[in-house]
Amino acid sequence: MAELVVIKADITKIEVDAIVNAANNSLLGGGGVDGAIHKAAGEQLLEACRKLNGCKTGAAKITPGFNLPCKWVIHTVGPVWQGGDKGEEKLLRSCYQNSLALAQKHHIRSIAFPAISCGVYGYPPEKAVKTAVAEVREQIGDMPQLQTVYFVCFNDNIFQLYDKEVKEQVR
Repeated sequence: MAELVVIKADITKIEVDAIVNAANNSLLGGGGVDGAIHKAAGEQLLEACRKLNGCKTGAAKITPGFNLPCKWVIHTVGPVWQGGDKGEEKLLRSCYQNSLALAQKHHIRSIAFPAISCGVYGYPPEKAVKTAVAEVREQIGDMPQLQTVYFVCFNDNIFQLYDKEVKEQVR
């Protein structure tokens, strides 16, 4: 089974087969992780994303990495937090399920996830991290080619939450 690794880093500099972009529905770039990935990948990413005709919340689509050090970018649209009773957890789980399904289809051996929906989408980090780690653990059992899953954290608080959750779920 794939190893889960928690790191604090810039996801646009990670050398893995694929990084996951916490995108918006248009896939045409935005703020946070999405904006950073589009900037680092270059204009070709924007052109490739235009051809995908957007993405529904919880779904995922894939493009080449272009100027990034990864071969692939998997774009997924996390849910906006609306209090927790509007299907947010199911949609967040779908982001991980669909991203990992694309990873399997494209024979990806290493993948890096950001903290999906934890920025401007307002998902409570404690809840998002529990969901992310649990869903990834559940999915990777059926993915023998996947060797490493990175949870790439943008600040100390998110890093500590992921680190604690990964360690707790090992028990």
